[in-house]
Amino acid sequence: MKRDAAQQSRQLLSDFRAIMQSADPPEVRLSQVVGLVARNMDAEVCSIYVRRADGSFELFETEGLRREAVHLTRLEPGVGLVGHVAETSLPVRLRDARSSPAFEPRPETGEEAYMSFLGVPILHGDRVVGVLVVQNVSARDYQDEEQEALEMLALVFGQMIASGALVPPETAAESVRSNGLPTRLAGRSLSDGFAKGKAVLHAPRISVRQTMADDPEAERIRLDDAIQDIHAQIDEMLAQPAVAAGESRAVMEAFRLFAHDPGWQRRMREAVDTGFTSEAAVKRVHDQTRARFRKIPDPYIRARLADMDDLANRLFNRLNTGITALDRDLPDDVVLIARDMGPAELLDFDETKLRGVILEQGSVGSHMSIVARALNIPVIGGCKGATDRVDPGDLVIIDGDHGQVFVRPDSDVIKAFGETEAMQQEVEARRRALRDVRAVTLDGVDVELHCNAGLLLDLRHLDETGAAGIGLYRTELHYMVRSRLPRMQEQSEYYKHVLDAAGDRPVIFRTLDVGSDKLLPYMKRDPEANPAMGWRAVRISLDQEALFRMQLRALLAASSGRELRVMFPMIADVAEYEAARALLLREVLWAHDRGREGPASLKVGVMLEVPALVWRLPALLPRVDFVSIGSNDLMQFMYAADRGNARVASRYDTLSPGFLSSLRRISDLCQASDVEFSICGEMASRPLEAMVLVALGFRKLSMRPNAIGAVKEMILSLNAGALREEMAQLDQRHESSLRPLFEAYARDNGVKV
Repeated sequence: MKRDAAQQSRQLLSDFRAIMQSADPPEVRLSQVVGLVARNMDAEVCSIYVRRADGSFELFETEGLRREAVHLTRLEPGVGLVGHVAETSLPVRLRDARSSPAFEPRPETGEEAYMSFLGVPILHGDRVVGVLVVQNVSARDYQDEEQEALEMLALVFGQMIASGALVPPETAAESVRSNGLPTRLAGRSLSDGFAKGKAVLHAPRISVRQTMADDPEAERIRLDDAIQDIHAQIDEMLAQPAVAAGESRAVMEAFRLFAHDPGWQRRMREAVDTGFTSEAAVKRVHDQTRARFRKIPDPYIRARLADMDDLANRLFNRLNTGITALDRDLPDDVVLIARDMGPAELLDFDETKLRGVILEQGSVGSHMSIVARALNIPVIGGCKGATDRVDPGDLVIIDGDHGQVFVRPDSDVIKAFGETEAMQQEVEARRRALRDVRAVTLDGVDVELHCNAGLLLDLRHLDETGAAGIGLYRTELHYMVRSRLPRMQEQSEYYKHVLDAAGDRPVIFRTLDVGSDKLLPYMKRDPEANPAMGWRAVRISLDQEALFRMQLRALLAASSGRELRVMFPMIADVAEYEAARALLLREVLWAHDRGREGPASLKVGVMLEVPALVWRLPALLPRVDFVSIGSNDLMQFMYAADRGNARVASRYDTLSPGFLSSLRRISDLCQASDVEFSICGEMASRPLEAMVLVALGFRKLSMRPNAIGAVKEMILSLNAGALREEMAQLDQRHESSLRPLFEAYARDNGVKV
């Protein structure tokens, strides 16, 4: 491209405007536009494919391909190069398209005669509404400037298609809206529960009404004013009492760093300087950022896309309407629809209005999912196409227990949900009534029910559920939601908040458990082939002694005059425990030598999640005050089955004879040594599994707060001794799972599971 890119863009748009100002019908305008693009790009072919209601992309107009293929050729997302652009929302630029594995020519188009290919998505909001393509007979290296020019045109085309200015109005409606029919979306449950409400798009589909600015200097001032307003808004949010401390403040501080990123601001200003409006500049820079981030394999970097989406959306709204996303009038029953979200964004919304969340991406271990579970908000992740297939205001039903979403449900589904909701409310009311009732079995076995926590948000559940204490406090979440390492004083104040909220109830603090799928943005790590079994948890703490000692010092300071319970994760050998405990006692001595009051009592334990430690219990138990079993990792390591891999995770069952035999061994050895023991993994949260644990001798269970009522109801209906007798020959069983056996026992004996 010999001409200056900005000059060429202006000339192209000037010619484009002239075409759009004519009185010609949309089909004629479109034909003129593709001819204009072909000439301007020195291409033999320019084609535009438009999305239809069934999701396919129809060849709507072309300059260079065979005319008879227009309105005949249709491509599904993912099929051919055009389908690849449509599916990924990313440009494709090839010198020799015919050598690409994705190249699938349609005979009726005659495109096999053309060698080079450049295709870009045409977007309207989050939806790909078309694909714009240029092709050449000879091999050609399309330049960055040429791709940028085509992307700029695609940005304009998106608005023109949506408005019906380039295609018939009925086609425009098909491209930008769903078909209005009842739809079921499948996903995976990230937070359990049922919900019904009206769909609200987290990133509303707001059009760029004008792409090129009439006055670039005035546009620059307008952009700068909007950026300053967003900065001020974030500062106001940080000043609110709700984010005075804890995770809410940490995530908002990290968000503020994104908003002040000079590179992000510079790229938008440069786009404005080339002639774009502020809205078009924000959209262009954000689209480029998303495309770049999606190519980065690092999960932490890719997870920051949610923060970038939120920031761009706030700025875009501010420019378009003068208000921000948080100022929108929302219905009283909101179901949020998003590609992905960060925890700060979830905390933006009024908890009394937010009923549920549907994500195209998302993971069980994401910060947002953790916060949602703390708020008891149902979340479904992995709902492909949700932002395309759900329109604002649609009635949506979330079935978080089975990972499914009903969009625009028919009357039968609505009635069934109403019946389920009524039953659920009745069950929840019955369980809430048990809050102050001791969990004692029919044969007099007293069981303590504790809750797991990791956010200050979780602490309110102590009183709501009547929990006996916190059996697992995940301290790493305080680190993970921050963009920098929290200082010792910040950590100490945070742990003091936790102890204050617990009052006289015990709290077990698990020391930093990062690594595997839990990454710290400020910690450099080398790639690992198997991170779940690599450098993580106490292994990092023992290697990064300064980091570990800072946390231990903060815990000791926070618990001055109170009981402190500390648990080390991922202990695989007695020597590891001794090394970690020695560092803790060293910090106790350090505080004592400086005249600082220490904890009134100190208890030190281990999280048993590595099978090797099961066989070292006789040597370990005399040295510890308590043992807590992490059933999630213990299960995956025992069966060499990655719990994040759906193909193998469901292959093995916690109620298998082998796993239960290991749990019984732990229970028997701990009881014989008079060492306190509990279980804090997901197994304790499920009534059927909890029933078996009580029969195996477990008297302390720690679980998700919303599981306490169901587990307590089960315990009150159980005769633990009778079930224990039934399990006497556990080691002799040959089945891969005893789940059917225990389900039958519960059913026959009236145990409420």
